[in-house]
Amino acid sequence: MFANTRLRFDVSIDLLAILAALGLGLWAAHLVKRRADRIQEATGDRPTTWYLRLGLVVVPVIAVLMVTRFHLGYPELKGFNFQGGIYLRNSFIALWLALSLYTAAFIAEIVRAGILAISHGQTEAAAALGLRPNRIMSLVILPQALRVIVPPLISQYLNLTKNSSLAIAVGYMDITGTLGGITLNQTGRELECILLLMLIYLTISLSISAVMNWYNESVKLRER
Repeated sequence: MFANTRLRFDVSIDLLAILAALGLGLWAAHLVKRRADRIQEATGDRPTTWYLRLGLVVVPVIAVLMVTRFHLGYPELKGFNFQGGIYLRNSFIALWLALSLYTAAFIAEIVRAGILAISHGQTEAAAALGLRPNRIMSLVILPQALRVIVPPLISQYLNLTKNSSLAIAVGYMDITGTLGGITLNQTGRELECILLLMLIYLTISLSISAVMNWYNESVKLRER
């Protein structure tokens, strides 16, 4: 028992170290991108920084993985079956694939509609200035399309959160099946369980909405 507790504690510390390294790498990559933007605004030439940004994100994570020797466990044959390691339930895989494919179809149409909402003259004007197609998409089309893409994208992320409650249909016991099912039946406190379930989903939905609204505000086009 104590060995398992110590193992879970070590895994948690290693996972936090990996996440910290990833966060620092993303922050450093963002600083490099901002520096490249300033150079481009001042001189008109944009330095190539993709390899540096990729290295800042990947190298620290690999270094932490090598130092901590992090792993999620290896399966071992004990008795008549394997124990330990990583196990993915069929119900979880079914839920994952279903929600991913279902929501991806809507998000793909939202992104396509946002890009098509931009006048083709914008692409032609940017091409006349000598910009390459990938630079036209990243510098001209997407900044204008995001104001069309982000608002319906918020609704899709909220729908994804609510649709995850259908996990009970494939036998995956999520919070709806445990708090709204097992706990409710065993305690008999229907009102308290349903209120807690509503509060959890409300908190998750408001958090997603706040983050996405902040992002929408940051990418909004502002007139000078």
